[in-house]
Amino acid sequence: MGVTLPRQTLCDWMGKCAELLDPLYERAKRLVLASKVVQTDDTPVKVLDRNLPRTRTGRIWPYIGDMDHPAVVYDYTPTRERAGPERFLQGYRGYLQADAYSAYDHFFIKPGRGMLEVGCWAHARRHFYDALDTDQARMGVVLALIAQLYGVEKIARERELRSEARRILREQGARPVLGQLHAYLLRIRQELLPKSAAGQATAYALNHWTALTRYCEDGDLEIDNTAAERSLRGVAVGRNNWTFFGSDNGGKTAAVLRTFVASCERMKIDPCAWFRDVLARIPSYPVNQLDQLLPHNWVAASE
Repeated sequence: MGVTLPRQTLCDWMGKCAELLDPLYERAKRLVLASKVVQTDDTPVKVLDRNLPRTRTGRIWPYIGDMDHPAVVYDYTPTRERAGPERFLQGYRGYLQADAYSAYDHFFIKPGRGMLEVGCWAHARRHFYDALDTDQARMGVVLALIAQLYGVEKIARERELRSEARRILREQGARPVLGQLHAYLLRIRQELLPKSAAGQATAYALNHWTALTRYCEDGDLEIDNTAAERSLRGVAVGRNNWTFFGSDNGGKTAAVLRTFVASCERMKIDPCAWFRDVLARIPSYPVNQLDQLLPHNWVAASE
C-alpha cells in the first residue's frame, strides 16, 4: 500500500489481530474435528529463546478438514512431542491420514480413541524413489505398480467420482494391483539387506500395509495426504523471509493467521477481503453467530 511501517509495529498488529480472531480460530478447529477424515503433517520452524544462545526448533501442524468441513487449521507446538497433536485431536473420532510418524501410533492403539489410521502412498513412494539409484530393477517394478494405483485415482478424478462410486472403482482397479504389489514386496524382502535404502523402503510399506490400503475401504478417503503437504508450502517459503519466530507466542500468532489465509484460499476467496471485513465486524459480532464469519460461510453469505 506504499506505507512504511516499523517491523515491531507490524508484529504487534499481527499479535492483536490473532487475539481478536482466537474465538473464531476455536470454531474453525471445532469444524475440522467434526470431519470424517482429517489430514495432517508437520514442518520445523526456528524459534528464538531468551534462555538459549541460539534458536530452537518448534513445529507447525496443519489439520485439513474433509469436503463437508472445508477448513485448514494450523497449530504451533514448541516441540514435536506427541502431546501437541494429542491435545489438538482430543475427542476426535474418525480417520486420521498422516505419515507414519511414531507419535501417532498411540492414537490408533489406545482403546476408546476412535481413530483409524490412513496411510499415505506419496510418503511410501518417496522411499522407493530414493532407493531407485541403488536398486533400479526391483524399485522400478514397485514404482510402476504404484503408478498404476495413481492411474486409478486419475480416472476417478476425470469421471468426478466420489464416495461409493470411487470405492467401487478402487475395488475393481486398485485392489488387484495392491495384491500384486504386496506379493512382490514379500518376495523381494528376502533378497534385500535390511539397512539398505531398498530394504528400508520395503519394510516401511509392509509394516504399514493395513494403513496404506485402507483408502480402498471408503471412497471418501484419499490415496495420500498431499493436501496437508501442500498446505505447508507457504510456511516453507515464509521461512526464507522471516527466518524464525520471535517466541512461542509468535508461533501461535502465525498459526491463527495462517489458518484463515489457507481457509480463504481453499474457498477461492481473497484473504485480504476476508480479513478487512471480519476484523471490522468481529468486536461487536454476537458470540453465538461467530460461525457465520468462517470463510466457507462468509463466502456463501456474500454471494
